[in-house]
Amino acid sequence: MTPYLLAGACLLAITLGYIGLCQASPYGDCRKCHGLGFAMKTNRKGRIKRGKDCRRCKGHGKRIRVGRHLYNLCLHVYCDGTHTPSRPAAKRPTSKG
Repeated sequence: MTPYLLAGACLLAITLGYIGLCQASPYGDCRKCHGLGFAMKTNRKGRIKRGKDCRRCKGHGKRIRVGRHLYNLCLHVYCDGTHTPSRPAAKRPTSKG
């Protein structure tokens, strides 16, 4: 097996694994707050207490994965391009006289 073929097979396996992960679990832990939804602070005595809500995940602790976000964008672009908007019915001209 050539090194290029082996590298291609590894990249394909990693890509398919990530696609499966995005399908099974589209949301991952926030990278800033580590899935807690808030920052940890310490008071003057050294005790740990809850800080402000995370601005990145808005306090939920979960963020959408990059692959799932790209899939959603492609899906919206495809749907916007293939579906025709519903048009209101045309009014009949009224005859005078």
